[in-house]
Amino acid sequence: MAGKDKYVAYVSSYTSGLGTKYGIRIYDVDLKNGRLTEKQKVEITNSSYINISHDNKTLYSITDAGVEAYHILPDGSLEFLNEASINGMRGCYVNMDQQDNYLFTAGYHDGKITILKLNKDGSIGEITDERYHKGLGTAAGRNHVPHVQCIKVSKDNKYLLAADLGMDRINVYSLDFETGKIKDADVIHCDQESSPRHMQFSKDGRFLYVCLEQKCAVEVYEYTEKNGDPEFNKIQSVSTSEEADSIGVASSALNFSQDYKYLVSSTAGENNVLVFKVDSETGLITQKIQLPVAGEYPKDAALFPDNKHLVSLNHESDSLTFFTVDMDKGTMVMNGPELNVTRPNCIIFHKLDD
Repeated sequence: MAGKDKYVAYVSSYTSGLGTKYGIRIYDVDLKNGRLTEKQKVEITNSSYINISHDNKTLYSITDAGVEAYHILPDGSLEFLNEASINGMRGCYVNMDQQDNYLFTAGYHDGKITILKLNKDGSIGEITDERYHKGLGTAAGRNHVPHVQCIKVSKDNKYLLAADLGMDRINVYSLDFETGKIKDADVIHCDQESSPRHMQFSKDGRFLYVCLEQKCAVEVYEYTEKNGDPEFNKIQSVSTSEEADSIGVASSALNFSQDYKYLVSSTAGENNVLVFKVDSETGLITQKIQLPVAGEYPKDAALFPDNKHLVSLNHESDSLTFFTVDMDKGTMVMNGPELNVTRPNCIIFHKLDD
């Protein structure tokens, strides 16, 4: 990777009742030293999750009113485009299909998927479909309530996957690009009480990685299509916790490095970060690092684009902590003072055009 590459980082956070109105912060990235310097703050309420379009021109954020779109300027600053209602409770996740035709939001509180059309300029259009996940009530003596936590679209752009943390399953939908509507296609059943929280597809789209909040594990599925139907076969399950009894311990983050060679997860309660090496051929992962983050409740964690530094977003201690990592030695050493950010939620590194 060229040493001249310039990056900014976007950090989203909660605001309500916390004495701040800035839900998104933009930082200049010092790749060499593995540090961030704040350059802009954006007024937005409770930015619980952000994402960037595949063409790198637009940033989308969850907010109390629904979703907001921002044009990304050449220096990485943000310019407000528009906002749209999702006709439900505040979402927890936002994503796009591979061609940036549609925007999807996940509703943790109301178990709802909302699909909105995206306009050519990146602004958000009208709702094209809404789907509430259904619960099982008190079936089998367990009170299941749907909580849609994460949404991903397969790399071939055929299927929408919705991780339902409350129902211990991932619903798979086919997507009609003409209408922006979805149809049931498959269900991936996870272990009871495992709580699938986050998902990532490998770079080539052949493998799906699922972070299970309560089971404290990362599971790997092979994705294939047979006779026009999606198939997901589990090929690996790796624990992310040292504790046999994981009460008060929860897996949270799941992020690929920019080159897709490493997968980062974090464990709240134990307050650890884990880095796995990814075999691009087999899809299997091997743990390289499992070390403390020097903060409380690492809600998100990510490698810097050079894979030599790591940042942890510590939700309960209102801090970002920085580390120098050595994959070969499996070491992670604190790198400079923490940065104070109230209730940080997620971080995205964005490469600036030369």
